[in-house]
Amino acid sequence: MTDQQRADWTAASGFPLDTMPFLDGRMDTGVQFRRAYTTSPLCVPARISLLTGRYPSAHRVRQNSAAEHVLRGADLVDVLRDAGYALHLAGKTHFHRKPADFDTFAAPYWHNRGPAGAATPEQATFEEWLTALDHSVSHEPTPFPLECQFPHRIVTDAIDAIDGTPADRPFFTWLSFPEPHNPYQVPEPYFSLFGPDQVPDRRAGPDAAVRKGGTYTWLRRLTEEKRPGYDAEWRRYRANYCGMLRLIDDQLRRFFTHLREIGRDGDTLVFFVADHGDYAGDYGLQRKGAGMPECLMRIPFAVAGPGVRPMANITDFVSLADLFPTVCDALDVEIPPGVQGRSLWPMLTGEPYPAEEFASGYGERGFGGLSYAVDERPPLHFPYEGRTFDELNTVTQAGTTVMLRRARWKLLLDERGAGELYDLDADPAELDNRYDDPAVAGVRADLTTDLARWMIRVRDDLPQAVYTLKRSPHNWSGA
Repeated sequence: MTDQQRADWTAASGFPLDTMPFLDGRMDTGVQFRRAYTTSPLCVPARISLLTGRYPSAHRVRQNSAAEHVLRGADLVDVLRDAGYALHLAGKTHFHRKPADFDTFAAPYWHNRGPAGAATPEQATFEEWLTALDHSVSHEPTPFPLECQFPHRIVTDAIDAIDGTPADRPFFTWLSFPEPHNPYQVPEPYFSLFGPDQVPDRRAGPDAAVRKGGTYTWLRRLTEEKRPGYDAEWRRYRANYCGMLRLIDDQLRRFFTHLREIGRDGDTLVFFVADHGDYAGDYGLQRKGAGMPECLMRIPFAVAGPGVRPMANITDFVSLADLFPTVCDALDVEIPPGVQGRSLWPMLTGEPYPAEEFASGYGERGFGGLSYAVDERPPLHFPYEGRTFDELNTVTQAGTTVMLRRARWKLLLDERGAGELYDLDADPAELDNRYDDPAVAGVRADLTTDLARWMIRVRDDLPQAVYTLKRSPHNWSGA
């Protein structure tokens, strides 16, 4: 799992630069989903959806600071533990589980530091350098060797954990990379591998944030106040981002080479996902925070390994919430009550499945209450003065928005009743809101009905009491 990786920045997805050749090649032997979506465009709600198979409105964690308030039944860790798996975590956490829940816990890695007491003196100095970078963009190669980088350290931790697992015991390893999340830095040779003049143009620049209005405009204003002229760095930022992807890719190669050397690659089922995407300069923004554009909502999602039949799936809408029930099906374990995601195992293994079940996708954003106006400046968890800021804050995360994706269309509706409707084939930057266009009134009505079905579907089944819950195979909706 990566953090803040866009789905459209590898050669296999059509990107003009070859950022992750090893991953693309390995996943050619499996299934790559081109219409995979996160449940929420921020870290903790999305990661808890992965673990629980539940959408944020059900697991109740709708902001990054609320992981301890999760509402759930049995999750991925419970199911794998009960199935006899050794559980290893290496990397970033940002979820509700604790160190004691794993056999080995090489964590937490954050974006500027690793686990307490685990760094060498040189790695500790690197972490101080990262902290001083303050989530910004480095204009020079990182002045520390590859071994200081978190992906290298995380893969080393994971290899050590697997090597310490008895050969006759199955294992689950979660490689959780904090990159390519900010701060955007990378050492040589990765810094020079993709030059600023090579990165493709962005779909929309700063004017688009003004055109979009709302939190897009508010966040751009805030960031410009904090770091005047930051948008001039967008090409360097993109180049560093590409270099970080290649660094991750090389560490994945190292990890899977080791699995092959110890004879465990052939019986290992591999999932590759991210929690959400990154603007990468689109709308004159970096990181995340405002709205639910495709660059934040669409994620890489690929599966390879025993039983998986290779194909590029460009049609079906799948979700990060679908990973947990898919693992249950692969292990022939009952999907626990309260899980809202759907098993992808039949489609992964070439079995028939109802196309309508995966004809649309759904997502959520916001922690509740009412949205703020563009000119409001409520108290934040950081001062308005100074350089430091968090793009996820009281304003950008206020209110509630739900998203429906179907075919070429995307529908958004918020707590005020304000709607957005985009034809992504004609308008990939989502700048032409056709919600009130009479020419597509029929499309809007159909999508609204589909959205209502999804909102009913994610009503929570928990807690269970004396009634008997009727379940459908693979947690499908009965199609």
